[in-house]
Amino acid sequence: MRIAEKAFFPLDQQLNVAGQGWSEGLQKWAVWLGGLLPFEHAEDVLNLVGQVPMSDSTLWRQVQVWGERGRNWEAQQRAEASALPARHHLVPGEVPQAAVKGVALDGATVNIRKEGWKELKVGSVFEVEVRPTCDRETGDLIDLAHAVHNTYVAHLGGPEVFGQLVWAEARRRQWSQAQATVALGDGAPWIWNLVGEHFYDSRQVVDWYHAATHLRQAAHALKGEHTPEAQRWFKAYDTTLFEGQADQIADTLRTLAKSNRKVADVLRREAGYFDDNQRRMQYQEVREDGLPIGSGMVESACKQFRARLAGPGMRWNRSGAERLLPIRAAAMNRNFDAWWQSVSSLPLN
Repeated sequence: MRIAEKAFFPLDQQLNVAGQGWSEGLQKWAVWLGGLLPFEHAEDVLNLVGQVPMSDSTLWRQVQVWGERGRNWEAQQRAEASALPARHHLVPGEVPQAAVKGVALDGATVNIRKEGWKELKVGSVFEVEVRPTCDRETGDLIDLAHAVHNTYVAHLGGPEVFGQLVWAEARRRQWSQAQATVALGDGAPWIWNLVGEHFYDSRQVVDWYHAATHLRQAAHALKGEHTPEAQRWFKAYDTTLFEGQADQIADTLRTLAKSNRKVADVLRREAGYFDDNQRRMQYQEVREDGLPIGSGMVESACKQFRARLAGPGMRWNRSGAERLLPIRAAAMNRNFDAWWQSVSSLPLN
């Protein structure tokens, strides 16, 4: 019987069936493999490398059980984070953690049975490290900020629970003790609504590459897609954008819309984008302050979640996808041992 066709039993019964005859250590690594690989591939690894005859259906049941316990643990973490003050007040003699920390939010899509492609919201919490880096354009060695020690969370659903989940992870990473904090994302309103709710005192930055894409779209509308004229126009205003003068770009696009009626709607739309996000586009200043201007860390996370959940032909029951997410995140975070210990301490129901 195919995995997608199996009936769901109560989780405590599933645990008895899935774990029958297997040690907790073997269950643990089977679940870890299920978070990394499609179930049939994980079965091959266990059979061929570990010489453990565990079927893909048994792996699936393990993931269902432990993934649900992972979701319960996440709910507990969200509740604890929401119940505590958002700010951390130092007590006499306490030394604050010096690291600069960041958070980045984005969305990806996964295919859910009977629902179609749905958005998977992904968050990354990280520390910022400034180190000498070769500039792609000039070849010079310059100091650039990089995201390091990334950890990830994901939620298949609305922004409210997702925001709580990201804040719980940030709190676990001692966010409130950081010297400075930064929040990155594209121009999606839901991202900045969540940032305003949970990370309200952080420096807000729209991903540079996303902003540059909007500038390039305006250039293509004005001068023709992928033409030398469009590239020259883009280059002329690329520096203006980097200097933080997004309001000047917005004014220019609105003026050009008056004399380019065929593309006026596109130009006005892009002008609105730069107007709405002008305060989040101080790129030169942000870089000089030792903070990142790109959200590649969360875009990479989206690709890693999709690699497990949106491979060729993959479609998921919603509950199956939701139970896999905390396991996938724990595997990506490279803290699976600690995660397992935390979820193992929870009651079955």
